[in-house]
Amino acid sequence: MNELHSTDLLIVGAGPAGLALALALAQAGIASRLIEQEPVAGLASPPEDGRDIALTHRSRRILQKLGIWQRLPEADIAPLREARVSNGGSPLVLPFDGRADGHEALGWLVPNHRLRAAAHAAAAEAPGVSLIGDCRIVGFDRDARGATLQAADGTRFTAPLVVAADSRFSTLRRMAGIGARMLDFGRTALVCRMSHEADHGGVAHECFRYGNTLAMLPMNGRHSSAVVTLRSDLVAEWQGLSDADFAGRIQEQLGSRLGAMAVAGARHAYPLVGVYASRFAGPRFALVGDSAVGMHPVTAHGYNFGLYGVEVLAAELARARRLCRDLGEEAPLRAYEREHRRTTLPIYLGTNAIVQLFTDDRGPARLLRGAVLRAAKGMPPLQALIARQLTGAGAR
Repeated sequence: MNELHSTDLLIVGAGPAGLALALALAQAGIASRLIEQEPVAGLASPPEDGRDIALTHRSRRILQKLGIWQRLPEADIAPLREARVSNGGSPLVLPFDGRADGHEALGWLVPNHRLRAAAHAAAAEAPGVSLIGDCRIVGFDRDARGATLQAADGTRFTAPLVVAADSRFSTLRRMAGIGARMLDFGRTALVCRMSHEADHGGVAHECFRYGNTLAMLPMNGRHSSAVVTLRSDLVAEWQGLSDADFAGRIQEQLGSRLGAMAVAGARHAYPLVGVYASRFAGPRFALVGDSAVGMHPVTAHGYNFGLYGVEVLAAELARARRLCRDLGEEAPLRAYEREHRRTTLPIYLGTNAIVQLFTDDRGPARLLRGAVLRAAKGMPPLQALIARQLTGAGAR
């Protein structure tokens, strides 16, 4: 067996959240080793996966500090200036504008694979960050002296603290004995890049239709990312449409707001499951990213919450390092858990309630859906509050 002792902290999962944590720790002088079950080559040049990530102002600040934002291709950063929400066949539109919170834009949209590549490139140059790929963890132990991970090939890794960043279905979270509440929405998000005749003006559309939800996310040029959320048993029929028929259906559901449309990329399907861990930390162990909170994408908080958690956990560990404390001790981990739960739990619960209401097509729910939007339309302070939450401004 190969014992490795030369690191301050172990991170399992080299996705965007794990890489961001490694970079934040490196800036505090804390060395980390990232352990990833996928090959390293795939991390450096991840394939396009159809997902586009909405980033808040706070997330942009974090990414800039970590040196990730600067590595994103400028042509792939699209400003999200306004979001408009509609319900069923009603002409009522509920707008959210970044200017309500004093900003030119609500946030920015960036392709997920570009974020992953930029994070990997930054981590590859950061002192104190090492990455091991093709490594599957099969065991986790801890005691008063430290924590140990065992890989499938028998290699053992040790450190004062282990952090799980291995997805909302985290294997390591289960090994640590931490449960999670899971909400399977019975829905799948079908995503596809579209080109269109008219200029979108940086406006996103969230159309809560009867039968499915359609979101159009503005990318640079006359392109948008179409996100169709529908019952999982209907995905095969949508996937079976020709490109022309798929584009025609999207155009019709959007009311031809963007003119003639055409498919400009592959279609990708993602089942939707919400996840909220019962704890974000334990003895010599912590959770970040989707391992802690896995959001429904309708309110675009998923990766933003991951970055917020990284910022808080890294700050607590940096403070412990300055005080020459054990990185795996209880106090900084509890402080991280309290703050991250305060930030995420109300929005997690609120998002799930919104999704369950606005995907319920029964008569009483339809009436309530309309009443909720009309009430929100008549309350500008509420719209401003929601816009502030969407921008992520003012936090920390």
